[in-house]
This record gives sequence, structure tokens and C-alpha cells, in this order.
Amino acid sequence: MEKIIEESKQGESLVLENKPENTKKLFIESYGCAMNFSDSEVVASILSINGYNTTQTLEEADLVLVNTCSIRDKAEQTIRKRLEKYNAVKRINPKMKVGVLGCMAERLKSQFLEEEKIVDLVVGPDAYKDLPNLLAEVEEGRDAINVILSKEETYGDISPVRLMSNGITALVSITRGCDNMCTFCVVPFTRGRERSREPQSIMTEIQDLWDKGFKEITLLGQNVDSYLWYGGGLKKDFVNASEMQKATAVDFDQLLEMVAVGFPKMRIRFSTSNPQDMHESVLHVIAKYPNICKHIHLPVQSGSNRILKEMNRLHSREEYMTLIDKIRTIIPNASISQDMIAGFPTETEQDHEDTMSLMEYVKYNFGYMYSYSERPGTLAGRKMEDDVPEETKARRLQEIVDLQQKHAWFRSEEYVGQVVEVLVEKVSKKSKEEFSGRNSQSITVVFPKENYKIGDFVNVKITSCTSGTLKGEAVGLSSMN
Repeated sequence: MEKIIEESKQGESLVLENKPENTKKLFIESYGCAMNFSDSEVVASILSINGYNTTQTLEEADLVLVNTCSIRDKAEQTIRKRLEKYNAVKRINPKMKVGVLGCMAERLKSQFLEEEKIVDLVVGPDAYKDLPNLLAEVEEGRDAINVILSKEETYGDISPVRLMSNGITALVSITRGCDNMCTFCVVPFTRGRERSREPQSIMTEIQDLWDKGFKEITLLGQNVDSYLWYGGGLKKDFVNASEMQKATAVDFDQLLEMVAVGFPKMRIRFSTSNPQDMHESVLHVIAKYPNICKHIHLPVQSGSNRILKEMNRLHSREEYMTLIDKIRTIIPNASISQDMIAGFPTETEQDHEDTMSLMEYVKYNFGYMYSYSERPGTLAGRKMEDDVPEETKARRLQEIVDLQQKHAWFRSEEYVGQVVEVLVEKVSKKSKEEFSGRNSQSITVVFPKENYKIGDFVNVKITSCTSGTLKGEAVGLSSMN
């Protein structure tokens, strides 16, 4: 399981179009990875049908929900501070109800409800359809909780409301849960075992997005490469499937091709991949279809075989490097990004040097880098002493960040002089006269607006760069329009 935490999106309060018949107000904030933000859209859709319009004004809300993340201690501390804020408002407006959704809900249910009494309801990632019943319990003056993890729930029948959407890009969930028991990760315990969503419901959701004018979708899962639909149920139970189920099963490369062929003018991304599950067949599908983005997020976490074993990562340094070589051969123009953890228990200077040398081998385009923080409930939290001093973690993390910055410059400079296709997503933050979007490799590109508009696919000649942004001049619309 890998999670990309986009810092700029943390704590967004989400808003959708009001229904005049709805009389109650919902304030919903999201923290964590893209999966949490996608889940908030599902929750908003369910509550919209049950009489709630969203608001961005906390003080006027009837119901306040925070969708939570357990991946890092910092995220949990932030959410606890937000709960303190909600309860301060609740003292002024006692009718307001407060609920916790998502991964922290599952892990800290009794603490929140019984010991600290800071919330009215606790709802786990598989129980969102039960929200109307749980709210009825709260209205009757009872605490409400449902954190039961499901073997089947994928929310394939819920049409998500697109919250804070630019109308151009959208997330489409294809799997839930995770079977990889990485020792640092709490997700298998908070989101349950892995199950995949029925392919036709995925295609129907994408068709709906296409009809509404969306231009790019991201197929989303804790580990998309292990997508496997054989009629429903847990992936681990596939061994017990009938011969017919096995013969008609759909795996990730087939799903990816199905989407690429079905929507040739829509750009397709996916996140996240796991090195042990990424098969060469997927790489050939990516190379074959121009509308599949040439970016692979391939978390490695460490370059040391010893630490990878301690993390229960089911790949070695050498296997990872072989996969990188295959990507470079099959998709020469692909960008590759990473997740990296500094200071995992027992990490030595040699282990750290192994990570640095792996980074030198790959030269990632960009990455998400953290120092290790112990997560209660994980195997590492239960069995391993967090024995690397904080100052050592901080120094090693800074060395990783500095090296990544150097490689990001190197990779950005490769684009200067090239023409890249950019999907225009928004006006640039730095200048109202420029548009901002991403190329196929998920690198941000800015260029003068001229007569183009948001939602256009524009060919841009790159004239300069920073480590994270390409700058250029438009040379015309691309054939994707």
C-alpha cells in the first residue's frame, strides 16, 4: 500500500451545488491521500440524497465530518486539533453533530466516542451507506458507530458528487483495501482486505464524466496493479473461484486497455502501483495507447535489501532496478516518481547510503519523502523499537530531499526544447496571464493564455524550467481535442 499525501489539499472543505429542497448543512473536510478525497465525494453524494447541502462555513453546519488518515502521526495530530475546533463551535451551537470518517475512525473508535467523548458518530471506510441510519441514532441522543470492514463494498453503485472539482480531472476508484502487509502501514487494518470494483460500473462512471465534459481521470486504488475482478469478493479468495470465473476474470492491464479504447479522447492516469505487482503486460498497454499518461508512481520506501525485508516489502533492490530498466526500455519517455521513508527502525548509515545509490540509479522526476513515524496498530509499531534518533532521521531525510531536488532539475532540463502536450487545468497561481496544466508525465507546465481555455489539450514548446515546473509557449491545439 502506498499513499501520496498532497500537502496543498489537506483540510480542504468541500462544496457542491445546493439542492433547494435540502434543509440541513454539511461541512466536510478531508485529510490524507487521494482515496480519502474520493471517499468524501461518495459521502457527499449519500448525504445529498438525505437532505444535506454543503457549506464552507463551519459555524452554520448541522453536521461536521472530517475524513481522516492514519498514515502519519502529523496527520493525526492535525485532525485532533480540528476536532478541538469543532467542539469549541459545538459549545456555541449544541445542535451541531460531529463525526469522524475513514482510517482514524476505524483505529480510534472507542477513544473518540467513549473515552474522550469528542464526536457523536464514527464511520469506517466501508460503512458510508449506513450514514443515514447512524445519523438517526445520533438524533435520538445515542452515539453511533459502524466500523465493520466489508468483503464486498466498493461503492460501485454510488455516483460520486465531484467536490471542489475543476470540471476537468476526476478520481475513479477501482479497488478498496490492501493485502500487502507492509510493517509500517496501517491501511490493511483500517481499510480491510483487497477487493475490486466491477468493470462495467467503472466504465459507466467514466462515461458519465465524459458526458459532463471531464478530460482526464485517475484510476485509483491502494494498489491498482493487483486489480482483479472475477465476480466479486476478496482477491485472496480468487483461488477458490470457478473455472468460468477464472477464465472471464479481468486484471489491471485488461481494465486499463478497456478504458483507453473506450475513451480515446480522455487522458488516463492511475495511482498507486506496487513494484511487486506491476507486470510487464501493463507497461506494454501504457506504451501502446497515447491517451494513457506516461507517468508511473513506483514507491520503493528504501534502497536497502535489509530494510525492505524489515518493511515486508515483497521486492528486492535488484528486482526494483530490473523493473525500472523495463520501464525505461518499453516506455522511454516515462516519468517515474517515488515514496521514500528515512529512519525506519534499525536503519544504519549503510542502509541510508543504499537508498541514496538507488536514487542515483533511477534519478526520479519527483517524489514524496518522509521520516519514519511509528503508527500504532502496525507490525512495526508492535514489534520494532523506533530506535533511530530524530536528529538522524531529519538529517537523512534532508539528504534524500536534496538529492531528489538535484535529480528533479536534471529531469526537468531534459524537456527544454521539446514540445509536450498539456491539459489546461487552471490559471497559474503566479500570473493571471498564464495557464497551468500537466503533461503526460505529470509535470506541471505553465504558458501564456493567448486564446486557449481550460480543458484544452495544448502543444507547448518548453523554453525554460525550474526543478518542478516547465515553462513554454503554446504552438497549437493537440489531436486529443
